[in-house]
This record gives sequence, structure tokens and C-alpha cells, in this order.
Amino acid sequence: MTGRDGRTALPAVLRRAFGGVLWWFDGVLGGQDYQRYVAHLRRVHPDRPVPSEREYWRERHAEAERNPGARCC
Repeated sequence: MTGRDGRTALPAVLRRAFGGVLWWFDGVLGGQDYQRYVAHLRRVHPDRPVPSEREYWRERHAEAERNPGARCC
């Protein structure tokens, strides 16, 4: 089964399954955390400055080091 461009097209079920796996990994690895944090700041604390993504992750990892009780290892 090939598409118009000559490449083999994946069945829709496989594309959805692959997309679901990518979505799951993104959630486990925290891929959307910064965007959710920015949305939260803008909604709940509009007067606070929004940190850069780099600053956000730096502070998040520093907090995890200061408070290791929530980790498995």
C-alpha cells in the first residue's frame, strides 16, 4: 500500500497507536510541564514574571535535589 508520494502508508490504526505511545512518553518525561506552568502563571498569577524555559527546568531540578522524598531512586 503506497501513498501518492510513493512512500508506504501506515494503516490508520498503527499511526494512532504510534501517536499514543509518543503522547505517553511526552507525558512521562514532562514535555508539556513548562507550557502548563506558564498557562497557570498567566491565569492565576498574572502579576508574576514568567521565567524562561531554561530557568523553569533549572529550578525544577534544583527543587528535586533539595526535596528527594518524591523520587523512586
